[in-house]
Amino acid sequence: MALLADRTAVITGGAQGIGLAIARAYVREGAKVVLGDLNLDAAEAAAKELGGPSVAHAVQCDITEAAQVDALIQAAIDTFGSLDIMVNNAGITRDATMRTMTEDQFDQVIDVHLKGTWNGTRKAAAVMREQKHGAIVNISSLSGKVGMVGQTNYSAAKAGIVGLSKAAAKEMAHHGVRVNAIQPGLIRSAMTEAMPEKAWDQKLAEIPMRRAGEVEEVASVALFLASDLSSYMTGTVLEVTGGRFM
Repeated sequence: MALLADRTAVITGGAQGIGLAIARAYVREGAKVVLGDLNLDAAEAAAKELGGPSVAHAVQCDITEAAQVDALIQAAIDTFGSLDIMVNNAGITRDATMRTMTEDQFDQVIDVHLKGTWNGTRKAAAVMREQKHGAIVNISSLSGKVGMVGQTNYSAAKAGIVGLSKAAAKEMAHHGVRVNAIQPGLIRSAMTEAMPEKAWDQKLAEIPMRRAGEVEEVASVALFLASDLSSYMTGTVLEVTGGRFM
């Protein structure tokens, strides 16, 4: 039996990158997926690639707006009949040193990552507690563990996601709802491959496995946390980093 047979997952930021890789892994294991993304055209193209209306549905969603997250979750229930898995993955970067970072750049990153993850977690939990089961997977970052230069906003938000996930896990455990987080390290994507070569090489030198990770390697961990393979795990943070900053 497929690991996620007869389950429905909502994935924010699901149109590309790690989010789309997670969607592919979930569909491969029998799930139906709803992709929430600001870019509706990209989300619709991704849904088509995943197999079309029978397995994937696209919804435009700004996760900083609670009403839009409500609509995203309701779309999953209306389209596929349930909400079993919630992946809070959507994010942005507005990198700058503290000296040059604007208040707006700080607020944008905190709103999308931290408030957006809070919205997704609390709205999904409200549905899942009534049905007495569900898995929530929140995407943090290694930046939330060690802090990165030029990312006081991003590092703060990603550290906050860890604390949020642990607190939510404690609140929801007796309702049968599990909440876990993933902290990816250097993952090969369009965003990271645009980094200057010197910065890329410096980061690679910090990784014992001597390579960047692939989005599929984050997706496989998200699959594990969404499935019954991790049925006795909640409030955990799994690092997908190649051993960087152990």
